[in-house]
Amino acid sequence: MMNLNKLGSRTVYIRLADEDDASFIYQLRTDEFFNKHLSTTTGTIEDQRKWLTDYKIREKNSCEYYFIIVRKDTEQSIGTVRLYDFRERDKSFCWGSWILNENKTRSSALESALLVYSLAFDQLGFMQSHFDVRRGNEKVIEFHKKLGATEVSSNDVDLFFVYKKDTFNATKDSYKKYLVQND
Repeated sequence: MMNLNKLGSRTVYIRLADEDDASFIYQLRTDEFFNKHLSTTTGTIEDQRKWLTDYKIREKNSCEYYFIIVRKDTEQSIGTVRLYDFRERDKSFCWGSWILNENKTRSSALESALLVYSLAFDQLGFMQSHFDVRRGNEKVIEFHKKLGATEVSSNDVDLFFVYKKDTFNATKDSYKKYLVQND
């Protein structure tokens, strides 16, 4: 398995989540300010730890990757992002569980998205991403459209998008100041 721990950009890096992150993830997912556009979380920190234990099996089988987003300057955990729902037929992946707390860097949203796409397209071999954004989450909808994602459908709750590797590759150079090579 390739090393997916500590993939870095200018001000943040992502590292694989583990059971010790249960409390941090639970706190993020149950904070009303940060979770208003996410699926509802129920249970306890121990339930989160059990979910992470089960997740580590899916990670080992290359079925899903759950990352903690960390500030480089303080080594403080500031968020999460997850890659899942890998579709072999159209070489597509979904990403979500994307939360950044109040300690984020100014560019951590852009940097973490670029890290997701760089990892998925350049290292994991995906050709596109499919994902949904809750209606009303205007900042995130605008963010994805600005990067070049295409809205492909919608329902009463979500807008559904596709973002292609070709689009990422065509715009990657304009974001190169945010991406750095890992040691």
